Amino acid sequence: MDTVFGSGLFLTDALLGPALGAAAPRPLVTHYDDATGERTELSGTTTANWTAKAANLLRDEVDVEPGTRVAALLPAHWQTVAALLAVWSCGAELVSDPAGADVVLADAARLDVALAAGAGTVVAFSLDFFGRGLGDLPGGTVDFATEVRVHGDEFVPWDPVDGAAPAWDGASGEQVLAAARERADALGITAGARVLSSTGWDSANGLRDGLLAVLAAGASLVQTVNAAGDPATLDRRAESERVTLRLG
Repeated sequence: MDTVFGSGLFLTDALLGPALGAAAPRPLVTHYDDATGERTELSGTTTANWTAKAANLLRDEVDVEPGTRVAALLPAHWQTVAALLAVWSCGAELVSDPAGADVVLADAARLDVALAAGAGTVVAFSLDFFGRGLGDLPGGTVDFATEVRVHGDEFVPWDPVDGAAPAWDGASGEQVLAAARERADALGITAGARVLSSTGWDSANGLRDGLLAVLAAGASLVQTVNAAGDPATLDRRAESERVTLRLG
């Protein structure tokens, strides 16, 4: 099966499409955490499955739909990839300010910030390597790790997502995609490239360059967080992962 999605997911289809079909078994996102020694690799198919599960959770349990404003207080992590694509699968708008959001997605380190923002629902991410939830969460908070596993790995929208609708801080899905492709060209990211990056996703520029441009170009990502600062380690990683391009 070429895709786990139904038609009509404008931005998600555009960003994930190049990694599906014949390319689906290949690595799409490889995540290293140098503080814990963790390495997680997702193929195009696995990324799409996680995205579909997350989209089903957001729609069915959190009522995320077109027009919902969702803030993401999440690090550069493979689960963040699925979460962001799930937001756009539901036709919702990603917003930078959690104070103006209807839903906030947050890791444990920023859960207090998310709760203080006053959103209708907070989805908490443990980001645990073994999939363990956070536990002891306040009312109105959804534990992503616990709840996402029961949802299906196919997602079909109730209505097609309009590419002209707001997708990220007022910019339409069409504009977000165009900007990602423009940055891919500027950074020299081409289809089939294997990109090593330690760029954080906490800023608009970081998210656009470090993730969206890679996906939009049809490349794959080797993301490193908590890098120890040893150039030799990154050199060895670049060689072992067959990296063809390195970002900051």
